[in-house]
Amino acid sequence: STGHNQTRLPQVLLIVVIVYVAMNLRPALLSVGPLVDSIRSSLGLSGTELGVLLTLPVLCFGAFAPFAPMLLRWQSAERTILLGLVALVGGILLRSTLGVVGLFAGTLVVGLAISAVMVLLPSIIKRHFPVNAGLMMGLYSTALAGGAAIAAGTTVPLEAWLNDDWRWALAFWAIPATLAVFIWMGQARGGPAFDRNKVGEIPKLRRNWLAWQVTLFMGTQGAIAYCIFGWLPLILIDRGLSAMDAGFVLAGLMGVQLTTSIAGPWIATRGKDQRPTIFGLMVFVFVGFIGLLYGSTRVIYLWSTIFGLGFGGMFSVAMALLVLRSPTPQVAAAISAMSQGIGYVISAAAPLIVGVLHEYTGDWDAVAAFMVFLMAGALWSGLLAGRAKLIEVPAKSQESKPRK
Repeated sequence: STGHNQTRLPQVLLIVVIVYVAMNLRPALLSVGPLVDSIRSSLGLSGTELGVLLTLPVLCFGAFAPFAPMLLRWQSAERTILLGLVALVGGILLRSTLGVVGLFAGTLVVGLAISAVMVLLPSIIKRHFPVNAGLMMGLYSTALAGGAAIAAGTTVPLEAWLNDDWRWALAFWAIPATLAVFIWMGQARGGPAFDRNKVGEIPKLRRNWLAWQVTLFMGTQGAIAYCIFGWLPLILIDRGLSAMDAGFVLAGLMGVQLTTSIAGPWIATRGKDQRPTIFGLMVFVFVGFIGLLYGSTRVIYLWSTIFGLGFGGMFSVAMALLVLRSPTPQVAAAISAMSQGIGYVISAAAPLIVGVLHEYTGDWDAVAAFMVFLMAGALWSGLLAGRAKLIEVPAKSQESKPRK
């Protein structure tokens, strides 16, 4: 029993460390949005420049994620994550110095750093928690959502507390990120010895049909999320709610999603595969969205709760599929890079399409049709990705078997 405790405690510590690191991967991004007005008036930025500032990190995710596993040619995943966290701290501090140049350069560094950490953490989870990988990915995605909710709720009060200076409010997030660096150091030291010969095991998945299904599910559910986070307040204001009430509805939705974010993967791994869970969650997302857009505004919190329950589980199950479909940590790193790389490009494009549709039609009906199209894509790819299969990476044949 002593031996059991000795192996158990480091795992419990590792869970705490992973959760804390994950909580630091969103505040650096989400702290910018609430301060956009202060940043604009302080630096005299145009609307286009602000748009670039807000989409730059998401585009970094899409552009850099596919290359993140290549960093493993020079260093272990543990040490690469440590370097990513150090870069994250540097990027956060750079944003608050050197004016406009520092703001954009720091945002770029932040995007690249978070991209590297987010791609490599699933392979660490797959290696250390092969049996409970789905549950661990649920914890991981809940920590991401928790960090996002904390940043969304505290950045403006922080700015007021720090002499109404957006620079200090942004720089504040370097403190918890620095703590993450020190906490992760133990894992980087205790990680497996770096073996350059093992790098060849990181497979290319471009011709694997199952990998594409996981990637499309990640991309379409992410696109739904970014559209809702970006446009829901304006939709609700157009429906007659005050700006403050619209903000409360979105905050409530983000709070509710935390419950299914942790429960979703646990429920999804109870059955023989993940299809029933994905189907149920997508029904919630659809009903909640239609309610938010066309249902009675007197029960607007009912619609946001239904949507939040569906969406929280949808995101965490999509994250869990990265390890549930992977036979090895190397495949987990590869599918994580592919699905987050392509997925974030889809996610970045969708809110722009919503803006164009709304501008040219003057109402939200075309937007509703586009969102239902995204949901249909998420359901289709999710039901295919949710089957109990593993991504096969045979040395000889690169053709994927599953057709249907």
